Amino acid sequence: MSNVKTFSKSNLNRDLFAISMDTSLKTSLQTQLRGALHDIISASPDLVGARLPSSRTLASELSISRTTVQAVYDQMISEGYLVTRQGSGTYVASDITHLSQPQPIFRPAAPRTEPWLPFQAGLPDQSLLPGRQWARHLERAWRAPAPELLGRPDPQGWYPLREAISDHLAAWRHLKCDPGQVVITSGAREAFEVIFHGLLGTEKTVAIEDPCWPKLHTILTDTGNRALPVRIDKEGFAVDRLPNEAHAAIVTPSRHYPTGVSLPLPRRIALLDWARQTGATVIEDDYDSEFRYRGQPLPSLSGLDGLNNTIYLGSFSKLVSPALRIGYMVVPKRLLQKTLGYLERTGPRASLIPQPALGTFMNSGEFAMHLRRMRRVYARRQTHLLGALTPLSDLLDVKADSSGMHLCIGLRERLPDQVSDLDVCKLAHKHGLQLGAVSKHCVLPNKMQGLVLGYAAFEEKTLSDAANRLVSVLRSAC
Repeated sequence: MSNVKTFSKSNLNRDLFAISMDTSLKTSLQTQLRGALHDIISASPDLVGARLPSSRTLASELSISRTTVQAVYDQMISEGYLVTRQGSGTYVASDITHLSQPQPIFRPAAPRTEPWLPFQAGLPDQSLLPGRQWARHLERAWRAPAPELLGRPDPQGWYPLREAISDHLAAWRHLKCDPGQVVITSGAREAFEVIFHGLLGTEKTVAIEDPCWPKLHTILTDTGNRALPVRIDKEGFAVDRLPNEAHAAIVTPSRHYPTGVSLPLPRRIALLDWARQTGATVIEDDYDSEFRYRGQPLPSLSGLDGLNNTIYLGSFSKLVSPALRIGYMVVPKRLLQKTLGYLERTGPRASLIPQPALGTFMNSGEFAMHLRRMRRVYARRQTHLLGALTPLSDLLDVKADSSGMHLCIGLRERLPDQVSDLDVCKLAHKHGLQLGAVSKHCVLPNKMQGLVLGYAAFEEKTLSDAANRLVSVLRSAC
């Protein structure tokens, strides 16, 4: 019997650790995990009595919060699928055949075959990446890898890459930091996991922008925190509306998503004053800061603050490729020991494979050349799109933007009252266009209205054709 249990436990761990949690779904991570665990248990009768991994272990393997895993375990215990044994752990119940069988939540995802639709936001033009140079850096890093690459990986990430990021931030964002303050992550979700599980703690009230990145609400809930939306205005995050009881604020001061507003200097200073007075932490997501086409960029919050009450987040998904899955965070020195302790317990998340290549790519000067080229191309495409949208100036409030990869366009009163940004997006999608609706990013009542048009990934001819289709769509709605 013991051999059966060992075999079953091995299969159970294998299947559990292979679960893929999809943050793009509307279904919460808790519901996804509960459905996946139910499907695994129901499909394998020999798992009866098998011991499940601890909530900490499973959370670490799936890159989700321990709170989420424990909530699923507790739910399935109450439903009769699992049982606990004092001091021993959680096990599959001995009799689950009588329990109801809900429809499986997890289904294999169909491979993506359709092309990206025009105006889809958040997409870089990956044809601009100097593929030959990038391949050369990868080949050099792994043809004769350094001993450090083959040993136990540093939980903070590859040190030469952290040095390159530190130099990059000093040159491009006037943010001075030591490489030891830089942590390589696999993206925003992991960065927030480190911040709230390892540094600031859970059950915190976190002020966020409204509208904002939709996944942020889910991430905060999954890390055991409460999101407090603060409506932005024409100058961005309304600092005077921040409650003193908030423990942290997450902001995109360089370029708010989706409106594109840049937080002016007086508000940046006011936000840092609020953090100092209340003891709160400001988490700065420096979204789209590299793509500025006109004027001088304002200093980062973290640079103004000297990384005392701020945590800085950055990413390479739009600078190199979303497939790279490499981001980073810069933490204050006062939180460094806490950060290291958490990383030592949980281990690294970001793949080590591309890190040495990315470091040498940045140090070679080719990365800076690549950024300048992207700026020139994206600026030209924005100008082209603005001209192509001129025929809609009576229906849309179209304005040039000094930075970014998309335009946020207001709806004018000449559109019928009953036509919302969601209506325009649905109609445009029928004509092969992927517009974004500002209202979908809002939580507070009286949702803002507007359209998000991405242009960075599309050639000028594609943008012209798409703009002509949008003209037809909006004229037909009037």
